[in-house]
Amino acid sequence: MEDVVQLFDKVDQNREAMVDTWKLLVDRDCGSGNKAGVDGVGRDVKDFLEKCGFKVWFHEYEKAGNMLVAEYGDASKPFIVLTGHMDTVFGDGTAAARPFTIKDGKVTGPGVLDMKGGVTILLYAVRFLLEAGYNRYRIKIILAGDEEVAHGNSTASADYEKEAKGAVMGFNLETGCVDNSVVIERKGVAQYLFEVDGVGAHAGNNPEDGRSAVEELAHKILDIQAETDWQEGTTVNCGVIAGGTVANAVPEHAWVKVDVRFKTTAGMERIEKAFQKIAKKQYVESTTTCCKKLVVFPPMERLESSEKLFERAEAIAEKYGFPKAKAIAVGGGSDSAHLTACGIPTLCALGVRGQFNHTEREWAEEESLFERTKLLMALLSEL
Repeated sequence: MEDVVQLFDKVDQNREAMVDTWKLLVDRDCGSGNKAGVDGVGRDVKDFLEKCGFKVWFHEYEKAGNMLVAEYGDASKPFIVLTGHMDTVFGDGTAAARPFTIKDGKVTGPGVLDMKGGVTILLYAVRFLLEAGYNRYRIKIILAGDEEVAHGNSTASADYEKEAKGAVMGFNLETGCVDNSVVIERKGVAQYLFEVDGVGAHAGNNPEDGRSAVEELAHKILDIQAETDWQEGTTVNCGVIAGGTVANAVPEHAWVKVDVRFKTTAGMERIEKAFQKIAKKQYVESTTTCCKKLVVFPPMERLESSEKLFERAEAIAEKYGFPKAKAIAVGGGSDSAHLTACGIPTLCALGVRGQFNHTEREWAEEESLFERTKLLMALLSEL
């Protein structure tokens, strides 16, 4: 196989093609709810990987974007996992309204950072490696189609772990940090829905007959928020609230959607018990409250083997002059959780660097596309 520095030259010689692929992946509506759009991304990725010699297949889902799995190499060799996701958080029409744009080295567009840039890095890193005769490990690629909604409408979580089990190490090309940090630990994510039923009434003629669902929910929101435990690493956020119909009616229904981030299983178990207790408590007579768990995304556990993998990776990065990194823990979830659940040492956030993912201000650093592609090739060549 060609040496690593020669591989870097391939990146420099193909900058335009890499940007074109990045643009292709961004300029298509593929929010988690747009199965057709996500599956379209999957077909583009499939075409690219099959030209590189990969065997590609999909786990297909009725109500979610399909999961792409691709494999290359000798089945008798140990394998590594390269992973990410193809969906974004943005609604239909966003790609046309805010298309892929480069200005002064900053790239904008829906999902340009989270995580079409990372998918582009993955594709070109394996292409250049295989063209150079790479055969160190068998390579398995797993790209989810519904990561942004925590696989709530599919069996992707279970399918992911079945595909990844047995890997010797994993690399997730998720959103890169502007300070070049590498993620080795992530909090788990859960979402709950509290629904309150009261008794409706006319606010002028017979308000005494009403039982306000909004009033009941207002009390409970304070109780829900109070379950945050900073020391434990568990945070609670009542993020979306609705209730009532018109101002001159006592509201009969109200609801709140709650986000929970947790560092440990024990913290999640505490929240579950507390939320059920809050739901049963009654402030306004004749009201009832139901608490439903919508999704649960497990934490990416900090493994000792991940710490050691980072140390080895940092030594390789230093050898080739890449910017110094540090290993960090973050609150946002990712499919790296499924890798560490299988005991696989994993480095996450190896994608393009940038800020403000999940917002209209999302941007990525153009140059980091090329730098991070070189870094991934160096890691796969020498680890």
